[in-house]
This record gives sequence, C-alpha cells and structure tokens, in this order.
Amino acid sequence: MNISHKNLRAFVQVAKSTTFADAASRLHLTQPALSSAIKKMESELGGKLFSRSTRRVELTPEGQSLLPNAIRLLQDWEDTFNDIQNLFSMEQGKLHIAAMPSFAESKLPNLLKNYNTRHPNIRLRIFDVVMERAVETVLDGGAEVGFTFEPQRKEGLDFLPLFDDAFVVIVNAEHPLAHNSNVSWRDCLQHPFVIMNRGSAVRQWTDEHLSQYGEPRIVAETGQLGTLGQLIQQGLGIAVMPSLCVPNMKKLGLVSLTINEDPLIKSVGMIKLAHKELSVAAQSLWDYTKRKYR
Repeated sequence: MNISHKNLRAFVQVAKSTTFADAASRLHLTQPALSSAIKKMESELGGKLFSRSTRRVELTPEGQSLLPNAIRLLQDWEDTFNDIQNLFSMEQGKLHIAAMPSFAESKLPNLLKNYNTRHPNIRLRIFDVVMERAVETVLDGGAEVGFTFEPQRKEGLDFLPLFDDAFVVIVNAEHPLAHNSNVSWRDCLQHPFVIMNRGSAVRQWTDEHLSQYGEPRIVAETGQLGTLGQLIQQGLGIAVMPSLCVPNMKKLGLVSLTINEDPLIKSVGMIKLAHKELSVAAQSLWDYTKRKYR
C-alpha cells in the first residue's frame, strides 16, 4: 500500500468540504486531478470512501472510520516536520555534555552562560565526572561533546586542544612551603602527600614525575580533586593538581605553588566522536568554544 500525504490530504479536504468543487478550490487543484487522487486512494484501500451525488459527496461508513485517523496522521506529519525544523533552527532541543570536574567548576559555567543566552530553548544536561568517565561517556554516545585533558588513547575520538594547564602544588596556608611562590619536586617529597586514586590520569602523571626524584609518602588517596582539597585544608598533606582547580582551592583558604623545574603540563580540550556529525546544538557549542580559546 502506498497512500501519499497528498492523497490523504485530499481525502480529508473533500470530507470537510462535501463537494469536489469546493475541495479542489481549497487544494488549488483541478476537479479531475482531485477525483483522480481520491480514486487512486480508494483503489489502494479496496473500496469506496465517498458516496457521490450530483450536488454533494458523503462519506461511506468506511470513510467515516478513516477520517479521524487520517486527520491524526496529517497532524502527526506536520508536528514531526515542525519539530525537526525547530531542532535545525535551535528553537528547541537538548544537548548532553561531559566534563571533568576541574573544567566543569571553572570554565564551563561561563561557556554555558553565553551559549544559553544565544540558545535559551536548548536544554543542557551536564555529566561532571572524572576525566576517564567523561571520555567513556562520549565514546558510549551518552554525551556529544566532552571537556577533558587530552586522552592518552584517542581511538574513535577527535580532540581539539584549547589551552595548556600547568599543574601546581596545593598546600595548607600554615604549611612550611606556603611562604614560597614556587617549589621543586624534591621540595615536595620532603612532605606527606594526599593523592588521587590509582587508575586516574592525574595520578599516573603525578607518579611519573615524582618517581624521577624519589618516593612520595602517601597518607591518603581519593577519587575526587575536591576531596583532596578538604584533606589538605585539614593538614593531612600536600597535593599536585591541575591549575584549573586553583580558584576552588583558594575558596578553601589553600595556597597554590608553581613547580619551578620539569613542570607537568597537559593540554585541555574538547572531544567528540570521530567520523560522526554533531547535532546543530552541539556544533554551535563546539564552534563557539573554539572561537573563544583559539
């Protein structure tokens, strides 16, 4: 069965008009063209939809059964295309974003404020998760765009670098190192550490640098940079963190120190699935962020 949208619309208009002449006028068709459309539809369905007389047409019982469904189908058709047009024009829609907490807490709010000003009807969902999980969320299709450090393995991903992050040492304001503006790795090894759990990229990078100068004395491990800040505030130890974390660490009264030799620097950027087009909403965020940082 192959009933076209055009023929279904013709059927509904004839049913509402009760005469072929009036329906043809409203549809901007000739009467022969309209009659042909109705006959084709009746042939497809296998029976008469209208009882014709010299003055008017009336729906057969089968036509009466079809009419409400035909009206609903036409409305669904119109609604579907309106929805798609709204998505393309960004009058409505949604966008899922994954971001590591250090970026989500520092840079992302301002980005999304400006994005929302331009696209107020796009509903945003933010997955603020550790870097590794942010990468997985994009790879799994749970988010279109992610903000992370450059992944160590980028198979299936496109990475757009935005800026470099020079890691810093975070200490309690009363810590012996707090009066310094910068420190060396050897200076840090003289003091106990609180550190990220094994398996995290931040932990791996920190271990790689520290191992060149000695063995750190680790008193606590955690899965969140925010928790590290709380542990440092209580005097348990010092930590190496991305400079993205500095604003939040300062709110806790903590001090950041630059590393004066062999600095730990990593690229921060956006990720998306390779070889897959972004939605209009996601592409707009990607392009805006690219312009802002490059």
